[in-house]
Amino acid sequence: MPSNHMAVIEITDLVKSYRRGSQSIPVLEHLFLKIEEGEFLALMGPSGSGKSTLLNLIAGLDQVDSGSIRVGGEEITGFSEIELAGWRAGHVGFIFQFYNLIPVLTAFENVELPLMLTSLSKKARKAHVATALSLVNLQDRMDHYPRQLSGGQQQRVAIARAVVTDPTILVADEPTGDLDRHSAEEVLRLMDQLCGELGKTIVMVTHDPRAARKAHTLKYLEKGVLTDAPQIAVPEYL
Repeated sequence: MPSNHMAVIEITDLVKSYRRGSQSIPVLEHLFLKIEEGEFLALMGPSGSGKSTLLNLIAGLDQVDSGSIRVGGEEITGFSEIELAGWRAGHVGFIFQFYNLIPVLTAFENVELPLMLTSLSKKARKAHVATALSLVNLQDRMDHYPRQLSGGQQQRVAIARAVVTDPTILVADEPTGDLDRHSAEEVLRLMDQLCGELGKTIVMVTHDPRAARKAHTLKYLEKGVLTDAPQIAVPEYL
C-alpha cells in the first residue's frame, strides 16, 4: 500500500439514500474514506450493499444527499450535472464489466473517443492512442473490431481507453466479471502495473476474492457501513 502520498480521494460523512415511493431507503450512512495517490483499492460486499453507488459517487455519476467528496483536492459534491460531465471527461477513466466498446469502431477508434472531447490535434490524438494501446500490449490489434478480439483483449482496449486522457482516478466495476481465469489474471496484472509504474489511483468494485487479492487495500461495505474487510480465505488464480 502506498505511504507518504497525498489523499487523492477524500470522503467525509457521506450520506446517500434513494426514494422508493414515499419511502427513503438508506444506502450509505456517514461514510468516511481516504484513498492515497497510486493506491489500488478493492470494495467488496453483498449485492445491494452500496458498492456501485459509492463508485458512482466517486466518479461523479451520482450526487450525495450530504457530506463531502474531494478528488485531487477538488470538491465535486457541489457541482451541477453539466459541471460534473466536464469534470469526468478530464479526471475519470472508466473500466466496466462488459467493456462498453462500440462494435462499429476499431480498437484505435474506441480508444480515441475520449480524446475527441479535447483540443488535441489529430496527430497528437494518434500518438496518445498508440501509447495507450502499447501500454496494454495491443498495438498490433489497433485496426481490429471488438468482434475480432477475445474478451481479455476487449477489456485491455477498454483499459487503454480509460487511461488515454491521463485521468486523476480510474474506477472499475467488476472488471474481471466476464473474463476467464487467465484473462482476468492478465487484466489484474495490468491494473497493478498502472498503479506501480504510472502511479494511477484505482477504485475497484468486485465480488471475486481473487481479484480483491491483487488490490493494495480491501474494504468491505455492508448495510451502508464501510469497514476493513473481514478475514476470508482467498484462493490464488491457478
